[in-house]
Amino acid sequence: MANNLKTILLLGLLTGIILFIGSFWGQQGLTIALVMSIIMNFASYFFSDKIALRMYRAQAVAREQAPQLYRILDFLCARSGIPMPKVYIIPDESPNAFATGRNPQHASVAVTEGALRLLNEEEITGVLAHEISHVKNRDILISSVAATMAGIIMWVANMARFAAFFGGGRDRDDEGGGALGGLVTIIVAPIAAMLIQMWISRTREYQADASAAEVVGSPNGLASALQKLENYSKRIPMEASPSTAHMLIMHPFSGGSLMSLFSTHPSTQKRIARLMGRSSHP
Repeated sequence: MANNLKTILLLGLLTGIILFIGSFWGQQGLTIALVMSIIMNFASYFFSDKIALRMYRAQAVAREQAPQLYRILDFLCARSGIPMPKVYIIPDESPNAFATGRNPQHASVAVTEGALRLLNEEEITGVLAHEISHVKNRDILISSVAATMAGIIMWVANMARFAAFFGGGRDRDDEGGGALGGLVTIIVAPIAAMLIQMWISRTREYQADASAAEVVGSPNGLASALQKLENYSKRIPMEASPSTAHMLIMHPFSGGSLMSLFSTHPSTQKRIARLMGRSSHP
């Protein structure tokens, strides 16, 4: 419940940033920002799953081709009360997995060949439970909307830089306020949007971990899988796009403590600590 409330508040903040930087250009700018937001969210809602599956060269598999995956998913979907998603295998040795789709009726789950070779059945069950939880909680839609809204802010900021170069922007009646607003639009707003987007993604990862442990009845499988995925993904990195990194169960990029602010995932150790009931903070 706390994670859901936090997500709503953060999405509201992103919307507020869009409206603020749109208002910097007056009524016309505000209208453009709103129209762009609607169009981009519509496209993200309906087409993000197809784009992601194609990007990772995911191949659909039938029940007889992947009986273990289907058997585990039958169990998890029955426990979660959602339809069976489409099942894909990604031809990649880096161990990872993701779920996509705008709702439980149009969902897909994809697992890399590396993950299937690395993980035992209990660990694969934990990973698939995590992905099924994303589907049930509609995290794919939430993350896609957050990413799209952050992208709009980046676009408007770029337009602001372009307009400032040619002396455009708000009327010159209020030079001080206009200059300050321009500075916020160009520099502060994009950074704030990125931080909020990453925060939303990390919040949803914690929620999916907790939901997975509840569905399976134990956190052990997922905790063990996360540790293995962390170790092996560093040795066999995945060629992933930053635009879809938030979808993967294990963040494909490495970084230090400062970069963790801009990460779509909490640290693996924090995730495992929360799963196993030890004190940890996002």
